[in-house]
Amino acid sequence: MHQTLRNILHLGLKELRGLSRDWVMLGLIVYSFTLAIYVESKAMPESLNRAAIAIVDEDHSPLTARLFVAFQPPYFTPPVAISAPLMDPRMDAGVDTFALEIPSGFQSDLLAGAHPSMQLNVDATRVGQAFTGTGYIHQIVTAEVQEFLRRHRDVDTPPVDLILRARYNQRLDPGWFGAITHVVMSITMLSIILTGAALIREKEHGTVEHLLVMPVTATELMLSKVWSMGLVVLLASGLAIGLMVRLILGVPVAGSVPLFMFGTMLMLFATTSLGIFLATLAGAMPQFGLLLILVLLPLQVLSGAMTPVESMPDTIRFIMSGAPNTHFIVFSQAVLFRGAGLDVVWPQLAAMALIGAVLFWLTLRRFRAFLR
Repeated sequence: MHQTLRNILHLGLKELRGLSRDWVMLGLIVYSFTLAIYVESKAMPESLNRAAIAIVDEDHSPLTARLFVAFQPPYFTPPVAISAPLMDPRMDAGVDTFALEIPSGFQSDLLAGAHPSMQLNVDATRVGQAFTGTGYIHQIVTAEVQEFLRRHRDVDTPPVDLILRARYNQRLDPGWFGAITHVVMSITMLSIILTGAALIREKEHGTVEHLLVMPVTATELMLSKVWSMGLVVLLASGLAIGLMVRLILGVPVAGSVPLFMFGTMLMLFATTSLGIFLATLAGAMPQFGLLLILVLLPLQVLSGAMTPVESMPDTIRFIMSGAPNTHFIVFSQAVLFRGAGLDVVWPQLAAMALIGAVLFWLTLRRFRAFLR
């Protein structure tokens, strides 16, 4: 047993030394747990923010002057007055996202009891702003027209007073969700990539044959890759939570970070085994990259990080219940967002441990056949 532990330790240190000389992998790790988290946090909000709008005012009435003042930051940039011939070229050039055209006689027709119309042109290639902004513009124009006709600003009293209390994210800041989710997704991605790339690298360099003549077993070889690459991802994720998420981005972590790290260890046990399994199927690094696309994309998209699991078909939910990151997403959100303790998240921990044990056993069988 003592010799086995020594072999696992020294083989793992060999993996770490090999990783330290791979500047591409080191750059990927640093980027994934620093700049990528910041970008994901800032890009996550889908609310309207400083959308460019232009107004073609052919009426030049007091009502249209009110509309110019109604569109203000942070939702819109101050409207730009343009002529009708400039509307299409500006939208073709991507200068304006919205162009509101008000026809001549709009105010007089409105006061006469007619139902005049105005035209809103939308750059639908900017899907997020186009979808949200159209509703905002409709509400703003309707409110301004009604106030103009009533000659005063009314405050409508709803029949039911609905009091909203947002828990866990009182400011409703989507950036909080984006930062935490990217850390969780990076753990899954990098743990698979690092272990798989380590085995592919040994195969391409011919060092696998050297290992076969040494007095080490397949279990020792596999465990060395699991603990070394898992340790790298574990340390990187811990630093990301402490520095990027909490310190730089100011995202509060409600739960226990040690509990999150413990769950991350169970997750890494499963995903590093999966990375080795994929590497045994691939003949070279390009094939391994193609396999990653086939495996990582469903794992990330269907795990519940991007789309709620409850909105998926029952068949997909059943299949994804066997994926470790599905339980890891539930565990991470419960601990980091809601401050859940061990008494709440133990089913997810048990599921990750069970899935990790099954994946390790299957990978070990495949790994032994791979070494023959």
